Amino acid sequence: MSVRAEPTCPRCDCALRGPTLWSNAWHCEHHGNVDPLRPSLSPSRSGLLSLLRNTHVPVWLPWPLPPGWLVTGFAAAGDERSGSCGCAVALTGPNPVGGPGEMLIISEQPGVGLGARFAGLDGPDPGRDFTAGRPDASVQFGNHEFPLWHVEAPERAAFVGEIMASWLWLVLWPDTAGTLLMESLTLRDLRDPGQDLDLPYGAMSPHLPG
Repeated sequence: MSVRAEPTCPRCDCALRGPTLWSNAWHCEHHGNVDPLRPSLSPSRSGLLSLLRNTHVPVWLPWPLPPGWLVTGFAAAGDERSGSCGCAVALTGPNPVGGPGEMLIISEQPGVGLGARFAGLDGPDPGRDFTAGRPDASVQFGNHEFPLWHVEAPERAAFVGEIMASWLWLVLWPDTAGTLLMESLTLRDLRDPGQDLDLPYGAMSPHLPG
C-alpha cells in the first residue's frame, strides 16, 4: 500500500518529468536523469511484499530489532520496468539516551543518491575520503562484520559502508540516537528465503517522503 501519488527525485524530492515516446528516463530539472523515488509504502506486510518485488539491492533489517523498536515504512527508487536500485526501511524506537529515536536503513547502488538525501548531504555518494580514518561502527551479516564510517550530517547521525557492492547507510534522528551503534547490529536481507518474520509495525515514519 502506497501513501503518495507520483514519483519524485531521490536526491531532492522534486517532481520529475516522466518517460516519453523517445526516452524511458525520468528527469529532474536539478539533477538530470534519475531513478524515480516511488510512492512510500505503508508499514505493513503488504508494504513489505511490494518493496520486495523486483528489488536489485538488499532489503536490510536489524534482527532481532533493538528492544522497543518498530518498523515504520518503506521506500524504493527505480522504475517498475527495471526494478528497484535503492530502498529504505524505516524504524522507530527508544533513543538509548532518552526520548524517541528514528532510523532509516538505506541500501542502494552507487549514484542513486537516496542515502545522501536522507543524510542531508549533497551527494549522491558519501565522497572519496569517507574511509580515511578508522571505522566508527560495524554491522554483521552472514557471519561477517562490515565496517561503517560516520559522515558529518545536519541534526542527525549518519553512517555508511559497503556490502555486496551496494552502499549501506544508517541515518538516525536525533544525532544522539547514533549511540545505538555502539554495539554491532546483526542484519538480515529480507529478500533471502526463510525470512517469514513476525515484524512489529508502527505509524508511518515522518522521515519518509509523502
